[in-house]
Amino acid sequence: MAFVTIDLAIKHVRAEVGTEDDLIQLYLEGAQQAAMAYVNRQVFATQEDLDTAQTAGTAGDFPMVVNAAIKAAILKTTGDLYANREDSVVGATAVELPVSARRLLRPYRITPGV
Repeated sequence: MAFVTIDLAIKHVRAEVGTEDDLIQLYLEGAQQAAMAYVNRQVFATQEDLDTAQTAGTAGDFPMVVNAAIKAAILKTTGDLYANREDSVVGATAVELPVSARRLLRPYRITPGV
């Protein structure tokens, strides 16, 4: 389930509705997947969704309901992907979330123990 609507993402990147909606949707979905991978936990759209998953035993460890910080991080990453379509680093590969997105997500991140 999408945590951020395409309409909000279009406003965030300041695009005209209907011009690049498919591209923005792709970036939005990628940004959400990246955010979920970074926090390393199940995130649910509503408390009801979380309760249902807990009852079914599919919520995983440390589940949570999406909040404004996570939504903002998804928007920040979407905007970065939209603005930097041709992003490349010569001689190295850099696959990271934007710094501002990581700052928003870090308090909710579960890191594996050593």
